[in-house]
Amino acid sequence: MTSPSDRVLVAGVDSSTQSVKVVIRDALTGEFVRAGRAAHPASAEVDPNEWWIALQEAISSAGGLDDVSGISIGGQQHGMVVLDIEGDVIRPALLWNDTRSAQAASDLNEEYKLLHDGQAISDAVGSRLVAAFTASKVRWLADHEPFNADKVAAIALPHDWLSWKLSGSNDLSDLFTDRSDASGTGYFDPVASEYRRDILALALKSDREIVLPRILGPFEIAGRTPSGVAIGVGCGDNAGAALGVGAHAGDVVVSLGTSGTAFSVSKTPTHDGRGYVAGFDDASGNYLPLVCTLNAARILDAGAKILGFTLNEFGERALQAEPGADGLTLLPYFEGERTPDRPEATGTLTGLTLSNSSPENIARAMVEGMLCGLVDAVSQLEAEGVEVARILLIGGAAKNPAIAPIASSLFGKPVYIPQAGEYVADGAAKQIAWALHGSQPHWSAASMECVESKHAPVVMERYLALVNKTQTW
Repeated sequence: MTSPSDRVLVAGVDSSTQSVKVVIRDALTGEFVRAGRAAHPASAEVDPNEWWIALQEAISSAGGLDDVSGISIGGQQHGMVVLDIEGDVIRPALLWNDTRSAQAASDLNEEYKLLHDGQAISDAVGSRLVAAFTASKVRWLADHEPFNADKVAAIALPHDWLSWKLSGSNDLSDLFTDRSDASGTGYFDPVASEYRRDILALALKSDREIVLPRILGPFEIAGRTPSGVAIGVGCGDNAGAALGVGAHAGDVVVSLGTSGTAFSVSKTPTHDGRGYVAGFDDASGNYLPLVCTLNAARILDAGAKILGFTLNEFGERALQAEPGADGLTLLPYFEGERTPDRPEATGTLTGLTLSNSSPENIARAMVEGMLCGLVDAVSQLEAEGVEVARILLIGGAAKNPAIAPIASSLFGKPVYIPQAGEYVADGAAKQIAWALHGSQPHWSAASMECVESKHAPVVMERYLALVNKTQTW
């Protein structure tokens, strides 16, 4: 057993929509050493320098990097960071949940078809474009801020830009990224592992040369900080979570954060022209078919606020109601929706009567509605041939007492809840540990709780009927 003075420490970062978390672990064993965090601005449009300031605060609160050998960043996907020739940020970053680019996505999907004899853009980049994708935001910029579009010399994603800042470089050619995050841009071929510059040119309405981050292997050392700490290539947040939780083929991870995601590690790629399943890459050289919904944890926040409960009280009240909430059904499109692609939609609560209008039924309907969107997401993965042997629930909202038992009743099978952890940051830490050692570190797997409830299929039946009734695309 190594002494504290002999061990090698690594830092993993999760730079998410709401906050940044830094976790420091022993590179060999994965043993937790310390952690820190800081808040991000609550907006869908953020000055990237706010992320940099928050990262410094989080590193400081985690005790600094003086004894750390390597660091790697997992970050929110899709966000568009545009840089000028000097490496300065041109305008605030548009994040994945900024839906202004919905029309731009639709335009790009149709223009690509016209240029390629009806071929869907998903055949080229693994995904049908929606508002979240970087390419859609690039087109929005070209349409609405041509004066800023003309200044663009480089385009980076949040984790790319933060990694570059860590290196201390001002040279655009030093930007780097990995397959997992690049696969969410909409101008990257996840199978060939190369950019589709023709799609970028289509989005920007210009064929001038734009610097894009170099694509590095998942376990490369990409550079060093000015003080000599090795910088890993980093990854997208969902890919980081899959690596951190130790997901294998057959595991579907349902992550309940600001957004809700369902994804699985796969040996084969997907190309869903319907627009449900995004054909992403993972952080280890495989693929990561993924379905993302805009509305997850914040549905619980909204419900607790409406009813005047704490989040725990809200969950406990939901469990006091019967499955199906005595006829109440929620369509949880509070901020529009990404899957299905309904950026202008709003939430709908149906079936209200005098007899069922209780706090318990309303709480139950809100939890069920939010989770039904994720059950549907898993069914879309299955439709693309993804194996679903085990369902893992992670994310902040997964800790709510109502989530696991209600999720099991909706999925009709057991669900597994790994012990609470910062899995995106843990995945990034594992990535840099792998890079430093040259082989996969054998960290202990997270212990898991299994929850199984009686299947309640009528809830999904009513939910899908409401989805179909309000179908707009």
